[in-house]
Amino acid sequence: MTADRRRGSESSPTRQLLLDETERLMLEEGYAAVGVRRLAREAGVAPALVLYYFKTLDDLFLAVLKRRADGEFERQQRLLDSKPPLQALWELSRDPGLALITEFMALANHREAVRVAFAADAERYRKAQVEAIMRKAESGLPDVSPAALVVATTGIARILGMESALGITGGHEETVALIEDLLKRFYGSSSLAVDHD
Repeated sequence: MTADRRRGSESSPTRQLLLDETERLMLEEGYAAVGVRRLAREAGVAPALVLYYFKTLDDLFLAVLKRRADGEFERQQRLLDSKPPLQALWELSRDPGLALITEFMALANHREAVRVAFAADAERYRKAQVEAIMRKAESGLPDVSPAALVVATTGIARILGMESALGITGGHEETVALIEDLLKRFYGSSSLAVDHD
């Protein structure tokens, strides 16, 4: 019972500030820049207050991951319900939030608890994506599994995003044009409003 009280309220403005600052540090300098003293200094609080809300750095990283994952899952569901699913996946996967995902992937290589939580969230996303494709497949699917469509669509978009972040852009225009052409063919050109970044 003491441990639960020690973590403070999840809706506390101070806790939210600590999560915001952790996310900012991860994006600007990488996850390795996040430590109790550094976070406390950036947030303008005492180090003991960081430990009041988060017993360990893993707890802190998991809280940032959960907050982001839950928000992204809700956004994904809204987009999957409002657009053709493959188009929604293409747009979601090309989202600039890739930098934080990349930081969590790197962090997952070093922290088992983060790896387990990250993988569970990714599986939850993928299951919802496949279900959306199957649910909206009234016109029929191409002769390929919905899971393969999800992996191919999201994978290509994420690779393009990671390469762009590194300054690699050769073949990107052509790949984007190919995917958008395939989406138009599958859904019909009148049902898509493709958003070019």
